[in-house]
Amino acid sequence: MSAPHTMNLQGRTALITGAATGIGRATALLFAQAGATVVVNHLGRAEAAQEVVRQITAHGGKAWMVEADVTHASAVSAMVAQVQSVGPIDILLNNAGIIQEKPFLETTEDDWDRMLDVDLKSVFLMCRAVLPVMVAQGQGVVINTASDLGYLGRAQFAPYCAAKAGVIGLTRSLAREFAPAIRINAIAPGPVDTAMVSLESMSAETIELELAIPQHRFAQPEEIAATALFLASDLSRFYCGQVLGPNGGSVMP
Repeated sequence: MSAPHTMNLQGRTALITGAATGIGRATALLFAQAGATVVVNHLGRAEAAQEVVRQITAHGGKAWMVEADVTHASAVSAMVAQVQSVGPIDILLNNAGIIQEKPFLETTEDDWDRMLDVDLKSVFLMCRAVLPVMVAQGQGVVINTASDLGYLGRAQFAPYCAAKAGVIGLTRSLAREFAPAIRINAIAPGPVDTAMVSLESMSAETIELELAIPQHRFAQPEEIAATALFLASDLSRFYCGQVLGPNGGSVMP
């Protein structure tokens, strides 16, 4: 008889990119509550990352932080080797991301490259480094962070929409290639109340679009983290190549 499906992550190690703030931070805290050892990746946010680790350890959990630029293959390889030296990597959450609102005809090649590097290339690099580890272990879970805009598109967000659509395609391809031992799925959130997506940094037109969804509000990071916990847990063992949408109704496929 198989073990019961639960949300318990006891005994598992989760590597979360961009985990110092926002969705990554909320997910790190939730995974730790579920029993996982959490590796908090950050870039230039040591104080915030240390605070995440402090909160986890203060509640009896296990966590440590590692700084790495996930857009560079050498940094990714070094980070994965460092984590491996401590123990297995059971869960990978590719969460690091940036966003930019800018008219397409004013978008520079540097704008495009930066967005694709952080939001898509980093997912490729992390998967390329971690999947061999999971293959050797014979098991693992990968969760990629896409966006509802990867489906919808949006004026003045072309590089971001392209990158997130790429994450969806990459997720589906890898899910087919590495199943059944490794489960690879994605999350495509709607608007979330984080520093990256804040009312202060958005135009009035974009705010109006974001709030026009059926739920008429932004999500809290913890609401997205709950979906990540489901995908990381045994409750989602039959999910493969799926893109779950905690989006407030912005996309109804």
